Amino acid sequence: MAITPDTKDWTFVLDEACPECGFDSTTISGREVAGRLRAAIEEWPAVLARDRARERPNPSTWSALEYGCHTRDVFRVFIRRLNLMLEQDNPVFDNWDQDKTAIDDSYAEQDPAVVSSELVTDGLAMAAGLEAVPDDAWSRLGRRSDGATFTIDSFARYFLHDVVHHLWDVNRAW
Repeated sequence: MAITPDTKDWTFVLDEACPECGFDSTTISGREVAGRLRAAIEEWPAVLARDRARERPNPSTWSALEYGCHTRDVFRVFIRRLNLMLEQDNPVFDNWDQDKTAIDDSYAEQDPAVVSSELVTDGLAMAAGLEAVPDDAWSRLGRRSDGATFTIDSFARYFLHDVVHHLWDVNRAW
């Protein structure tokens, strides 16, 4: 079984602050996410350049590299989902098996410098996608395969929690 950062449903962070990382999505709007995302992206190259980026702090916690791979893939999945929400009425997102992705893509074996570059590129693409959301589209709907429903606004805030939380993960563990 893979060790993943997301073993429970985090949608509660749309209503209250995360008890672990402290992120409070209720204090921002979706329109503010792109700016905060850009600030978070700036931190990742230094994280992935650490001498111990490949090392797990303990057997049950991902390495900074594995978190970086996951975060890069979050950017890729969420930009596709954002585009679906803009192009279709209330789309259902394909299921993303994060455990399978981590194993199939051998997160622990990837090159930290390559992951850093890809994470920055993909993160900036997501920020640009959010900045391009028309004012009248923030209430458009999309649904996960488990039935959780989001507006683009709540989707963006939920997404930002993932990014902020994983920076908290890599900064607290080392």
